[in-house]
Amino acid sequence: MKKKDIIEIKIEDLEFPSKGIGYYEGKKVYVKNTIPNQVVRIAIKKIRKDYAEGKLLEVIERSPVEEASFCEHFGVCGGCAHQTIPYSKQLYMKAKLVKKLLDEAGIKDYEFLGIEGSPEEFAYRNKMEYSFGNEKKGGELTLGMHKKGRFHDVVTVDKCRIVDEDFNSILKTMLKYFREKKVPLYNNKTHEGYLRHLVVRKAKKTEEIVLNLVTTTQINFDMTELVEKIKNLDLEGKLVGFLHTFNDNIADAVVSDKTEVLWGQDYFTEEILGLKFKISAFSFFQTNSLGAEKLYSIVIDFMGDAENKTVFDLYCGTGTIGQIVAKKAQKVIGIELIEEAVDAANKNAKLNGLSNCKFIAGDVLKKIDELKEKPDIIILDPPRAGVHPKALKKVLNYKAPEIVYVSCNPKSLAENLVEVQKAGYKVEKVKCMDMFPHTPHVETVVKLYRK
Repeated sequence: MKKKDIIEIKIEDLEFPSKGIGYYEGKKVYVKNTIPNQVVRIAIKKIRKDYAEGKLLEVIERSPVEEASFCEHFGVCGGCAHQTIPYSKQLYMKAKLVKKLLDEAGIKDYEFLGIEGSPEEFAYRNKMEYSFGNEKKGGELTLGMHKKGRFHDVVTVDKCRIVDEDFNSILKTMLKYFREKKVPLYNNKTHEGYLRHLVVRKAKKTEEIVLNLVTTTQINFDMTELVEKIKNLDLEGKLVGFLHTFNDNIADAVVSDKTEVLWGQDYFTEEILGLKFKISAFSFFQTNSLGAEKLYSIVIDFMGDAENKTVFDLYCGTGTIGQIVAKKAQKVIGIELIEEAVDAANKNAKLNGLSNCKFIAGDVLKKIDELKEKPDIIILDPPRAGVHPKALKKVLNYKAPEIVYVSCNPKSLAENLVEVQKAGYKVEKVKCMDMFPHTPHVETVVKLYRK
């Protein structure tokens, strides 16, 4: 087996998140976006002493568990890689992979409570970041998701099933308008052009919609006509804001040099477990609102009685978890790096009439040293990379009786739990929550107590 060889293998096992494992000439071969019992044609792209990596070219034989895809963009769009697997089997796979990761990390004698499914299998997302592009170099303007395995190509996803029809209507209208006006696309290689991204956010409970069009500053384009077109769309939800973000940054990410409100307001309001949250354009918020209610209910259940207790909510974002647990706790203190999110968290706490929680802006690693209070319960909800080792050491030095760890990446969770166990904590129970049907991603909640 050599690099660039085209071979056929059968996928026999799976590694999180979606890395299939097959064998060829006695060597283990990893192939992304495959599942057990598929026969696939792959191109070998890397060879190491103990393993090789291949790029999927074609699924020759599907797994017996697979069924027809539900979306016409499947196979071209890079999202929803697991949509040919029945939802009940998706849940089984995710729970099994999380348990395997924790067991392999040496986490022992804990209660594994399986997985909760998303309340909605379709149209569950409250946020989409679409990219402007083209499907092939020099082709017609497209607006949607990156093509599977092709970073520079974008496929229009105007019939996407994991969002509701308002998202698709807005996307179609925006794309048609810019095609007719022949507005130039921003080129990531030459760094010339105008159109970059479109972010659509819609609350599940209030149905409020905020749009954010992201462009460079290279053209002075009048958006008045477009704003009126979008305002006059026949939508199920209610448009409450249309923003225009200017971004001349080289990186292909939605960041802001300056944001203007073209119409309406710069936030929408969502309701979670009876509380209201104002969410601004760049605030992090769980992308599955109804799933978030179930996720936070698991956190509250794992916390148990917190009536006379102080809770630290670390990596708190807009303070969603902190405010929900504040109804049960004596005091909540949250720390979050992004100042805008903390500002939103404090405003939301005021909006909800919660006087027993405060949120602090700064790096958890530094701010944790400034806190004079001692926590009875620590809630950790870190980004995908997990808790930084130095920050984790400081967290563990508090010797809090209980920790509830909410993770969006079981790999970094398993790594962190090894260190948490060494510090004298015991994993009591684990439960998964599926916030992302038809994708490999999963949330995991872990309850730990100090021995």
